[in-house]
Amino acid sequence: MKKLILSLFTTLLMLSPAFAGNIDVLPTMQSKSTVQDRVWVGTFQIVWNDFMDKIAFNQIKFPGGTPLIVNELNKQEFTVEDLNEKCYYRYVGKIKKNTKKVIAKAIKRKFKETSDLLDKLDLTPAKNRFIVYAMLKKDFEFVNPFDKLGKSAFRDTEAEYFGINGNSDKALDNGVKVLFYNNPSDFAVVLDTNGRDEVYLYKTPTTKTFNYIYADMLKKQEAFEGNTEFGDVDELKVPNLKFFEEKSFDEVTGKRIKGTNLVIEQALETIKFEMDNTGVKLKSEAAMTAMMTALLPPEEPRLFYFDDTFVVFLKEKGKEKPYFALRVYDINNFQE
Repeated sequence: MKKLILSLFTTLLMLSPAFAGNIDVLPTMQSKSTVQDRVWVGTFQIVWNDFMDKIAFNQIKFPGGTPLIVNELNKQEFTVEDLNEKCYYRYVGKIKKNTKKVIAKAIKRKFKETSDLLDKLDLTPAKNRFIVYAMLKKDFEFVNPFDKLGKSAFRDTEAEYFGINGNSDKALDNGVKVLFYNNPSDFAVVLDTNGRDEVYLYKTPTTKTFNYIYADMLKKQEAFEGNTEFGDVDELKVPNLKFFEEKSFDEVTGKRIKGTNLVIEQALETIKFEMDNTGVKLKSEAAMTAMMTALLPPEEPRLFYFDDTFVVFLKEKGKEKPYFALRVYDINNFQE
């Protein structure tokens, strides 16, 4: 009988150590990218939410025009309500002499982790400087370790794989749920874990945004009428994944926030991810620093004085074109 080969070539994490440095770190699930390999973690959104709610006390806008990335982050479509509080740490406050030590001790105590980010921040203490920081930490195992399948082709290179083949213990089948299988290039599965986490793997060539891809996967799952059990003749083949990325969101730095004296100085995120036959390890940090500048000068009044050449148009509401136009140059021609 022909075997159903489930091999992961997923858009979400089509990554391996060889690709490190070529992965685009995105600020939101809605963010577009022309980079093939891309990743999103909610850590920077957590930091942005706290910056909005506890430092700026409003949505973030820039006087000279607000970038799309900022408008997306302002929607707060991901919050800490989407996580268990055991897997994240947050800090918001003024930058003081002991700020770095306080954060370092807290993540060591909660996660037994050190920071990849704190040394990259300017934490010079000042009463008018602020920091917002977050760490997201996940470390979980699959229900049963999958078999190591050795090396085989991943497009034009080789990768180490894990999964299930004809020689695997059938108990491993219980750790896999089929969401849908439309053909060898369009399918999705869920890998079960010992905790509250699930690993969704969706094979698709689409380059659309992550929020679109996730919704598309769920739509196909709902429409699927085939067998959702991982069968005796089915096979699973997933590449080991491991990478570290650091991103500075320069689009939001160095600009004054509209209606305030706040200037965002730094906006950074790091992501460390590993997935192999035993489970997943994820550590992500994000931070923003900001400074309260000197008081802005009062706004100059804008003088809408039509005291030189100007034009008048008259148009009906709802119509595209005016029915009257007048240019005024010599005001004596218009004075009775």
